[in-house]
Amino acid sequence: MDQIVALIESRRYAELEHRSRESIREQPSSGMLWKALGVALRLQGKDALEALATAARLLPQDAESQTNLGHAFLDAGRPLDAQASYRLALQIDPGLAEVHNSLGYALRLLGRLEEAAASYRRALEINPAYAEACIGLGNVYLFMRRSDEAIASYGRALEIRPGFAAAHGNLGNALRAAGRYEQAATSYRHAISLDPAYAGAYSHLSDVLRELGQTADAVASSRQALKIQPDLAMAHNSLGNALLDLGRTAEAADSYRRAAALDPASSQARINLGMVLRLEGRTAEAEASCREALAIDADAAAAVVLLAELLADQGRFAQAEESFKRAVALDPQLPEALAGIAHLRKMTPRDAAWLAEAQRLAQCVSPRGEVYLRFALGKYFDDVGEYPAAFASFRRANELAKSYGPPYDRERATRTVDRLIRSHPPRAAAAAAASAGAIPASRPVFIVGMPRSGTTLAEQILASHPAVFGAGELPFWRTVGAAQEASSSADAAADSPVTLGGDYLRLLEALAPQATRVVDKMPANFLSLGVILEALPGARVIHMRRNPVDTCLSIYFQHFKSGHSYANDLGDLAHYYTQYLRLMDHWRAALPAHCLLEVPYEGLVADPEAWSRKMLAFIELPWDAKCLDFHQNSRSVLTASKWQVRQKISRSSVDRWRHYEPFIGPLRQLLSASAEKPP
Repeated sequence: MDQIVALIESRRYAELEHRSRESIREQPSSGMLWKALGVALRLQGKDALEALATAARLLPQDAESQTNLGHAFLDAGRPLDAQASYRLALQIDPGLAEVHNSLGYALRLLGRLEEAAASYRRALEINPAYAEACIGLGNVYLFMRRSDEAIASYGRALEIRPGFAAAHGNLGNALRAAGRYEQAATSYRHAISLDPAYAGAYSHLSDVLRELGQTADAVASSRQALKIQPDLAMAHNSLGNALLDLGRTAEAADSYRRAAALDPASSQARINLGMVLRLEGRTAEAEASCREALAIDADAAAAVVLLAELLADQGRFAQAEESFKRAVALDPQLPEALAGIAHLRKMTPRDAAWLAEAQRLAQCVSPRGEVYLRFALGKYFDDVGEYPAAFASFRRANELAKSYGPPYDRERATRTVDRLIRSHPPRAAAAAAASAGAIPASRPVFIVGMPRSGTTLAEQILASHPAVFGAGELPFWRTVGAAQEASSSADAAADSPVTLGGDYLRLLEALAPQATRVVDKMPANFLSLGVILEALPGARVIHMRRNPVDTCLSIYFQHFKSGHSYANDLGDLAHYYTQYLRLMDHWRAALPAHCLLEVPYEGLVADPEAWSRKMLAFIELPWDAKCLDFHQNSRSVLTASKWQVRQKISRSSVDRWRHYEPFIGPLRQLLSASAEKPP
């Protein structure tokens, strides 16, 4: 035995394995030799289960053998068998604090949290200075959402061992769960200072920095985690979250895919990937990712929320509400679940129970979670006509959203419009649109304008025609614009209009090979009209116009997840809207008149048939009465207007701003700078 102990202490595990195997050939019934072999294998990261099981069978009264077997079962991912072995060890010797600690861990893996907590507490009764047991108990409290007790348990571990990096990291987790983000960041940084290779602390710090609105720093922190440990799934997930906040959806999706591949047993990355795919309009792929998450964890409330959103996109509002309610039942503290219900229908005073729960929950969730609830509460109060309360809720939501989103840069926005106007002067733009090299395809139809200006309604009307496919908001030209801005600043060559036009037409062909017309209703394509019509002079552009204050308030009342940094401040909204007006005035002068049709939202809702006929004639399609039954169209609609476009035409949104006249502040200037022009 002394020789075995000496080999273990000197970490000569391979030699111990070799000597044990040789000795077992001569003494195959020696439980001690089997135990030595098992220990040697396990310390080398090899499969030790068979050797340790043999040792436990030959030494039934040896607590250490039963304990080692339990460890091997845990290594093999068999916590149920592990806890049975630990219990046998404790029957032999109930005073083994380390075994109570290991039993607590196995029970936690099995979801038996109360029993796990009891095991950790027993370990601490035996050994009050057992820092690892304090951490284990804190972890159980964290799973039980008892964050204050978790904080106390981690604090006790640090009293025992102040330089314990893992305890600082776990304390950060508990502080984060309690919404104490600044303190959590301090704990993670302390953990990193003690252990600079602590990749998990960098990953968790990334998540906290997101909550604090330090998104660029969050990206850097998660990248540092991956520099240390490239296969750390949670760091890829954290990076995806931060990239999504920055509107970099394609990169976020790549990060989530990597996280899912590295951790096949985790549902979270698949849920996040599904959310991104849904935002990109890839509905079938989003649902597939959601179903994968639910196959892993049928009770994953966030996956049930995503499924509810996908059902709502398809107009299946009753089923969506049931899914949101199921998510609430699974996780009553999940704000997205409760908030989602408010956006499926018109709320009424009969929803008083929902109101009370939303108001309660808004007081005890993270700022990011509160944003969901405040927008939903604003929607409730607007629906029931309590306009001061509605505006107060929307204002709170937007102030919170500003704290963690990228700020709107007014100077940059102005420079962008200046650059677009300079790069497409009137005569040059018209000549480019008529150039012989361009592609005169008539399939593409673009609906542009400000968000919330009626673009979804116009698309739904056109997509109800049998010859039209509604493609939703395609990011193609937004990506082109970003690339061209980058290439301009880097003095590099951008893709030619002919190349871009061909790429875009191939995209439309893949989406809808049978459609005569394909509608792209990305509102922000108004920024790209110059290059679009250079690449596709046969395309047609429908510009939706709506009362500017109605438009801006509707944006302010909408929870945009990313890509609309101007939306959370009325002054920023007024500035962005003014730049939009300036650019649209330029396009009217710069582009051929036959390419552009102006459609007033107010006119469309007042006389839907007349304006529907004009839009169809503009894109050279015959009239079809199905366009008046657009609300019965079952196609997926991903925008915030998904419920409205499945109702009959209503004038209730016209001059809606008058309910909020006392609060419109900087938007008042837009009343005299109306976008209204003769159609």
